[in-house]
Amino acid sequence: MAAATITAAAAVSVSVSARSPATTNAETATFHRYGQLTKTSHFYRIKTQLKPYPSLCGRRPNRTAHGPSSLRLIASAVSAGGNPSVPFALDDADKPRDECGVVGIIGDPDAAKLCSLALHALQHRGQEGAGIVCSDGTTLRSATGLGLVSEVFHDPRTLAPLKGDSAIGHVRYSTAGAASALANVQPFLAGYRFGKLAVAHNGNLVNYRRLRFDLESRGSIFNTSSDTEVILHLIATSSSRPLLSRVVEACESIEGAYSLVFLTENKLFAVRDPHGFRPLVMGRRRRTGAIVFASETCALDLINAEFEREVNPGEVLVVDGQDMSITSACLMPEKPRKACVFEHVYFALPNSVVFGHPVHASRYSFGAALARESPVPGADFVIPVPDSGFFAALGFAEASGIPFQQGLIRSHYVGRTFIEPDKEGRNLAVKLKLAPVRTILEGKSVVVVDDSIVRGTTSSKIVNLIKTAGGAREVHMRIASPPIVGSCYYGVDTPRSEELISNRMNVEGVRQEIGCDSLAFLSLDSLRGAFADESHMFCDACFTGNYPVPPTEQEAVKLTEV
Repeated sequence: MAAATITAAAAVSVSVSARSPATTNAETATFHRYGQLTKTSHFYRIKTQLKPYPSLCGRRPNRTAHGPSSLRLIASAVSAGGNPSVPFALDDADKPRDECGVVGIIGDPDAAKLCSLALHALQHRGQEGAGIVCSDGTTLRSATGLGLVSEVFHDPRTLAPLKGDSAIGHVRYSTAGAASALANVQPFLAGYRFGKLAVAHNGNLVNYRRLRFDLESRGSIFNTSSDTEVILHLIATSSSRPLLSRVVEACESIEGAYSLVFLTENKLFAVRDPHGFRPLVMGRRRRTGAIVFASETCALDLINAEFEREVNPGEVLVVDGQDMSITSACLMPEKPRKACVFEHVYFALPNSVVFGHPVHASRYSFGAALARESPVPGADFVIPVPDSGFFAALGFAEASGIPFQQGLIRSHYVGRTFIEPDKEGRNLAVKLKLAPVRTILEGKSVVVVDDSIVRGTTSSKIVNLIKTAGGAREVHMRIASPPIVGSCYYGVDTPRSEELISNRMNVEGVRQEIGCDSLAFLSLDSLRGAFADESHMFCDACFTGNYPVPPTEQEAVKLTEV
């Protein structure tokens, strides 16, 4: 089959009537089963409310080799406003950035509207672009754009064409794929031999380049620079039946971090990688009974959906929009759980419950442990670097007995796009974002609690700001995480290892570089201690250099060059 070229349609109100051929007994997979079950079309469907369950996976038969991909990505149905370019995000320029957030909803007539609201709750996970794909049972329609959710969907006419009771959505910050490119904004909507399929992805594939090279060598044509497109090509070239088996086969070929939502005309899929690097939760709307998947529980809260459970590592859930039955499958082989600990350090909102732990409580415990490990006798106040340092500073203050104060005020009304990413622009960015309260700081010895130090550039500016504009006598930096010494390959945008200040210097060297009077980091033991007997289930590779899935991109780059 010849590889397809890109279809650049101005509008994509596409009819999706194609159905997969009937599943044969030889192609039937074995899936984990629990609750009250009925067997339909060779798959066990769960008719009762979902409950937590131990991992139990079934094996699938051998498949034939992939052929050329006949995948075609379809242009967005709506060219949805937003910024044409985003040269520099003012907020948190020297922090790691999570790649994105995903949402999936099925069984509600206001699916697209609810999806946009949930994306607002996940805006902290990505600010470069946003998009929604909606299905009315026969047609998939898409709207994507660059910028914040409020910029992309500010006009009610943008959401108006997105009719139907199921939708998936995405907010993006790029780790694989060029930034500020509309073609890379998800969800991707693609057409292939069995119909249309949309996907949204949170994470990063460590074997992306090798897979892309293999697919291109067999005739596949790629239309974006995003690693997510590889997943679509793997599904399109699979010979398995039905779609669930193709999704499982594709996911068993990729390596790294992925929390995925797929949408067809009448089904919603949710998939989490076998290590469970990135979060993905499931809830149910109280009013309509709609099923909701989201990267964080804060998105469920905003749309009045009750949290039910996590999507388990290595699990594939399929919700059928016709009867709201749920199919559960497991990826093979089973792997040890390695949830990203940085979700609790920085990424997730404090009102979320991530990997079974309240985020605000984790940060509070980090700060309290830091106070016990690295006290600052004689300090007058403890102040946080807002907003992510707040709960850690509160924990430090209460554990140490030093009064808590808001010595830095963060502006939430500064524009995002008029600051250019040069040295002068970054200096101005910190001054615009943070304002010291001189009447609190002047002449005082203050403990400044932040969540992490990456390059150290922002920390040095904050110390200078507190001393010069704030008039503080002493600044003691306390960091509520261990030193970051390694880059992340699992869906987090971190600098190369040589750019990480703690990879180049010891603690005293970092202290001198940022100009504070003392500096201490939370120990790795205390970080792990906050999760007690679950500590081995968290990935802390950015602090240790011990990667659960070793990156293979160096080898892949060489292969591509050959």
